[in-house]
Amino acid sequence: MAKKVLVFGDIGIDDTVALIYAFLDDAIDVVGVVADYGNVSRDKAMANVNYIRRLFDIDPDIEIILGAEIPMTGEKPEFFPEIHGEYGLGPIKPPLHNAEGVEENFFEVVEIIKRYRDQDLVIVNIGRLTSLATMFILYPYIMENVHGIYIMGGAFWVPGNATAVSEANFYGDPIAAQLVLKNAHDVTIVPLNVTTQAIATPQMVDYIDQAGRAQIVKPLLDYYYRYYKQRNPRIQGSPLHDVVTLMAIVYDDLFAFRFLPVDIVQAADGIVRGQSIADIRPYVDVLENEAEEEKHHRIALELDYWKFYHYFMATMTGQVNQ
Repeated sequence: MAKKVLVFGDIGIDDTVALIYAFLDDAIDVVGVVADYGNVSRDKAMANVNYIRRLFDIDPDIEIILGAEIPMTGEKPEFFPEIHGEYGLGPIKPPLHNAEGVEENFFEVVEIIKRYRDQDLVIVNIGRLTSLATMFILYPYIMENVHGIYIMGGAFWVPGNATAVSEANFYGDPIAAQLVLKNAHDVTIVPLNVTTQAIATPQMVDYIDQAGRAQIVKPLLDYYYRYYKQRNPRIQGSPLHDVVTLMAIVYDDLFAFRFLPVDIVQAADGIVRGQSIADIRPYVDVLENEAEEEKHHRIALELDYWKFYHYFMATMTGQVNQ
């Protein structure tokens, strides 16, 4: 049976490819999308979800919900057209279909959780964590019905992408990230440690384009790759941060995990803002009081690239997994 998934995302290029991947993978059933600020504004994120839904003729009954517009820090969010394009889809300007099937009420998220609580509903958060944190503030008991939470975020002992040590989703709203990690159960964190390894090369993108199942992927990832190539001339392709996070709900065998307590640095600004720190002291678990107070989250720290390549390409081109 396909996994029931509620996606929270700031729908830019990699989020869009992740939604396309989820649509093509029979093991994933997206039952709703919460569109947030982040890579682009909330309104543009919403337009992108509706554009992809129309393009792929996705079930119009799938609920699209307006999420957060600003972070819990109260700051005006910064957007990244140089990475994702003015509208979040690289060179593509989608029509602003923002009215159809859109709810602006977190109670709709509650209804989705209730509807699928007996079907092991999973939440996948591939953007800022503001909306997800809001759910824990408003409906903590409802959130106990969620089977698992997968978060694209953090960087553990590797360089960040927002600062030297911080990843963008945690940096964008460190208050929300800390709130989620202190309150959520059954959390899997998919950090830059593995997402930067989940590369789609230009050759892979060309092959997907030739297969004809998702030809929009080429202009998106070509645009994405140009940015990354300018920043790092040695990079071999586009990192699929959000795709590999969605894949994690089905393919555990892609990763090597560790269970560790995690804290997010709450600095208002500077290099360490949003830094994710995992406690790896070998004696922490034997300190009973400290162990009871600290939640241990599952962190993906290594990626089997060839398994990733096989699963991703098989799904995107329609080939059968061998």
